[in-house]
Amino acid sequence: MKEKVVLAYSGGLDTSVILKWLIEKGFDVIAFVADVGQAENFEECRKKALLLGASKVIIADLKREFVENYVLKAIMANAIYEDRYLLGTALARPLIAKNKLKLQRQRAPLPLPMAQQVKAMTR
Repeated sequence: MKEKVVLAYSGGLDTSVILKWLIEKGFDVIAFVADVGQAENFEECRKKALLLGASKVIIADLKREFVENYVLKAIMANAIYEDRYLLGTALARPLIAKNKLKLQRQRAPLPLPMAQQVKAMTR
């Protein structure tokens, strides 16, 4: 049985290459796509991941959590780069990572030594 891994997948070049590479290395890859409100064709993203060999694609609607727990706090903190750029992509990454790890724990638990390392890093 192949070891499962959950990949935070955007449908872009980088994550598509990594998806294919993981499959070639013998992993069963579940593609995790986060919808944080970006203008994206999620059905095309799903098709691409499946075409590349993902065993499953999970698209999570994280818009509400993103706005309530990240964007509003950033606005209140005046988190603007160089007085003009909002930090949308940077703000979304912790939320995407949190939900990707949650899915990883549910669908493809890490071996115990690796899980202990991850747990220690996220304290």
